Amino acid sequence: MKWMKQSRPGSDAISVATHTETISPRWGFAVSSGILGWILDAFDFFVLVFLVDVLANNFHVGKGDIIWTITITLAMRPVGALVLGSLADRYGRRRPLIACVLYFSIITALTPFAPSYAVFVVLRALYGIGMGGYWGIGASLVMESSPKRWRGLFSGIMQAGYSVGYLLAAVALRTIEPRFGWRWMFLCGLSLAAVIAVLTLLSPESTSWEKHRLASFGEVIRVLWEHKKDFVYLVLMMTAITCLSHGTQDLYPDFLKTVHKFSNAVVSNLAILYNVGAILGALVIGHYSDRLGRRLAIILALTICALSIPLWAFGSTIVMLAIGSFAMQFGVQGAFGVIPAHLNELSPSSVRSLFPGVVYQLGVLFAAPSVVVEFTLRRNFGYQWALTIFEMCTIFCLFLIFGFGPERKGRDFHA
Repeated sequence: MKWMKQSRPGSDAISVATHTETISPRWGFAVSSGILGWILDAFDFFVLVFLVDVLANNFHVGKGDIIWTITITLAMRPVGALVLGSLADRYGRRRPLIACVLYFSIITALTPFAPSYAVFVVLRALYGIGMGGYWGIGASLVMESSPKRWRGLFSGIMQAGYSVGYLLAAVALRTIEPRFGWRWMFLCGLSLAAVIAVLTLLSPESTSWEKHRLASFGEVIRVLWEHKKDFVYLVLMMTAITCLSHGTQDLYPDFLKTVHKFSNAVVSNLAILYNVGAILGALVIGHYSDRLGRRLAIILALTICALSIPLWAFGSTIVMLAIGSFAMQFGVQGAFGVIPAHLNELSPSSVRSLFPGVVYQLGVLFAAPSVVVEFTLRRNFGYQWALTIFEMCTIFCLFLIFGFGPERKGRDFHA
């Protein structure tokens, strides 16, 4: 892989000097807007996870019909990554990021007012386009704007934003829904969208994009074709790690309600707890990936996931389930916390929004049936064994993928 060749001896000092000179004093605005946008994106997605029963009653459909729309949302994400990623590599990171955030926030706000289930399905599909378009732009802006020595840390913070969004959705279930009604859970993100737009306007444009920008969309296609083998490997990587993430998160609240008969309040408290674990995992593993290397840090996180399964799936008390779910999400998001840095470091410089964005979202697309697969396995093996079988197979595949895969930690994006 020609773009994975190591730098010549003695070149690091030059790279560091160049990188230091190109860091804008306003880089914090860029990093903040990229991270906050991913928090909002995740919040808008997970609101639905907590309202499956409410939405099913509202639209007079079965619970499975609402769960199916999760797959639709995930399946539409590559479309957004392709369109908005191309725009970000051609015209810069800032304007496409603002357009993306405003788009998916408005679609989310319209969702609770859908007059029928069919319109609701269309809105969730349209939301998926905006959700998918965001990650590639946001991650490239954060990784290209942050100092190289902190890349692993900000990678963890960026990906922890997904868990923060999940956590805020759980908090909203306890605070906003009882007081204002479930529709307000879809509306409350609009104010944060406005803040993100302002921060992005204050951000500097990526100097890496300015140095590597391509002259036409035809050039974008040519670069993608030249790196097709790397593209296939990275899509496989993202498919497996997305199965790990969504397989442990999306149905877990329903698992707690169905198997253990916990109330919404108890489920919300557990969700808050294990999302704290997820945030800590992303920060800790992401930070130490700068020392251990990206692959080794991810393998360590996967080991934590495997060891937590007995308590996570088979815990018989609320304490055991709390410990298991905390450890599981620490490992899951610990592994995912390394992905923004790892994926951007393995991507061609001239398409660093489109390439990792499409890779990420195609992985989400191919992993989209994971929720349906788990829900189907539940009928044959029970909820506990369905979760266990699916996640053990996923973790085994990830050990192979990262154990034998490439790495380019510390790559200079500005050279």
